[in-house]
Amino acid sequence: MSETENKPLIAVLGASGALGGGLALRWAVAGYPVIIGSRTVEKAAAAAAELNSRDDIAHAVQGMTNEDAAEAGEIVVMTVPFANHQSTLESIRDAVQGKIFIDVTVPLVPPKVGTVQLPEGGSASARAQAYLGSDVRVVSAYQNVAADHLNDLSHDPDCDVLVCGDDKDACQIVVGLTEAAGMKGWHAGPIANAVVAEAMTSVLITLNRRYKIPGSGFRITGTPAA
Repeated sequence: MSETENKPLIAVLGASGALGGGLALRWAVAGYPVIIGSRTVEKAAAAAAELNSRDDIAHAVQGMTNEDAAEAGEIVVMTVPFANHQSTLESIRDAVQGKIFIDVTVPLVPPKVGTVQLPEGGSASARAQAYLGSDVRVVSAYQNVAADHLNDLSHDPDCDVLVCGDDKDACQIVVGLTEAAGMKGWHAGPIANAVVAEAMTSVLITLNRRYKIPGSGFRITGTPAA
């Protein structure tokens, strides 16, 4: 564990993009030590410098290549496009052994991103678990969160998050990270259930387009009062 208030060091791969950058921002503001990962160190350094220019970041954000970030991070979060999913997994496979690996990938296949197109194996996260092996605790989360909401700290993202994985303790840690980022996380079962969250993204994209919604999400209803 990091010495920073016992908070784990989070490496966000692909964090020079809007979704990964939004998650990195939320966790950095919440006091977590964060590494920005990108395909090039220049992009990572630029994204890290932008975060470090804020006055609400308690600890300096580092910028590294995805491979170096995966090696350094205690929890690794992958937010790359589906087209880069397998190649990124191949490049960081050894580095993530024994770690919690949060896969945010959505199997969108342009140009029909509003149509559900699930890969062989059921979901991107299930494929990641099969490829990385049982020593990696793969958790699926954050596929249904609008990047614009994450990057706007004036309000909490107006959505819930489905957290799926075969390791219950790892899922509970990710539920805690979700709450730290201003959202409600729900442990929604094993990694096989990640297919629901990944498919839901195309449905939300369709709703956004049809009803001019700037970033739709969903809530779990019928829950008991706190």
